[in-house]
Amino acid sequence: MIIKTRFAPSPTGNLHFGNIRTALYSWLYAKKNNGIFVLRIEDTDKKRSKSIFTKNIFHTLKWLKLNWNEGPFFQSKKIKYYQEIILYMLKKGFAYKCYCDNDTLLTMKKKKIFEKEKPRYDGRCRNLGNNFNSLNKYVIRFKNPINGTVSFNDIIRGKIQFNNSELDDLIIQRENGIPTYNFCVVIDDIDSKITHIIRGEDHINNTPRQINILKVLQAKIPSYAHLSMVMNSDKKNFSKRDNSTKILTYKKLGYLPEAILNYILRLGWSHGNKEIFSIPEMIQLFNLKSITKSSSIFDLNKLLWINKYYMNLSHKKYIKKMILYYFKKNNLNDTLGLDLDKLIKNFLPHSYTIQNLFDLISHFYIKDNKIIYPDDINNYLNFNTLNILEIVYNKILVLKDWNLNIILNIIKNISLSLSISLKDIIIPIRLALIGKIHSIGINQIIYFLGKEKSLFRIKNFIKYIKVSLS
Repeated sequence: MIIKTRFAPSPTGNLHFGNIRTALYSWLYAKKNNGIFVLRIEDTDKKRSKSIFTKNIFHTLKWLKLNWNEGPFFQSKKIKYYQEIILYMLKKGFAYKCYCDNDTLLTMKKKKIFEKEKPRYDGRCRNLGNNFNSLNKYVIRFKNPINGTVSFNDIIRGKIQFNNSELDDLIIQRENGIPTYNFCVVIDDIDSKITHIIRGEDHINNTPRQINILKVLQAKIPSYAHLSMVMNSDKKNFSKRDNSTKILTYKKLGYLPEAILNYILRLGWSHGNKEIFSIPEMIQLFNLKSITKSSSIFDLNKLLWINKYYMNLSHKKYIKKMILYYFKKNNLNDTLGLDLDKLIKNFLPHSYTIQNLFDLISHFYIKDNKIIYPDDINNYLNFNTLNILEIVYNKILVLKDWNLNIILNIIKNISLSLSISLKDIIIPIRLALIGKIHSIGINQIIYFLGKEKSLFRIKNFIKYIKVSLS
């Protein structure tokens, strides 16, 4: 038997960590078993499905290198095919037309709730027969078995069983003629010969209904593995409309795809105490039975730690290429005579994302006349700041041995001589050199800017203070 898994997102929002975990686990299980990974786009909901979200699905999977073997298949292109099967089911008595309007259904629901019963359809149109004629619009419902049970052995959760008497007669075609999700997925899984369905636990209640449809169509029942939910830091389910959980947002912020996959892998699966997994290790070690039944909580700090690890593991040419992309994106010139390789080497160990690394490096490439000062700059435009900067300027001017430790000692000695805290010395220098109050070590800023640039920027800021005080 050829193992076949599928990832079947609906293009109604951006892919988030929960979606990608499903895709990753399905991809890994297929790879581990020399199987086939299928991509299907479930886009029968015409009102909510948008091409921009379809592009997001493709872009995200390609960036993460979760390449599919078959597809993408679009449900919207198979509507007539689904309708033909539904027509067959009507003729065979596996389905029926339901003429109940919304008011009737609402009254029925209220009655069930009042009687403390499960608010499900009572089957009043179930035995009307195909010869019954009505001018009312209708939906088509699946004639679910009334008696007995339906069960399946979930790979993660064990045996799950439902009484057929508790299941609704599922709508499989809407009034507008469009087949519904629960029907389309069954037909697609049959057509693609899917052997293993890995999806979220929110689909558990759909599974018995889908199994009953599979049975009447005499199709083979696939194996199921229902994953617990991935929650955000507020312990709420991820939303497709929340950009903070959108995977491609993290690409823009400078996270590496290897780090994203490694982090997502551990959201519900483990292999002893091992934290870092290469792609070949993921494929070799992954198994469905080691997946936890408990929900997983998204932890940004853990993701940052893993991303930092992969950044330091990456080849420096790769990091440099990405940094140069950020230069282009931010209209910065990377040919200002500064040693970019040296800057990357120095600041990479202190960076958690490519964006973070770029922010540290970009200070040195801002044009001298393009430095933007903070809103509270007026708090520092005084004679004390002027005095500090003039002393620093003169000390740097005569400095011959350009060394990080020597530069730091000069600043410390100025602090002692003026009886001013080191912080009160450093802030004016930072403002002069990069326009920020908080940043990397002041001796690093001076050292990598170089003597000429540092003196020029300090001198400019001194002039700026003098003008403001005049």
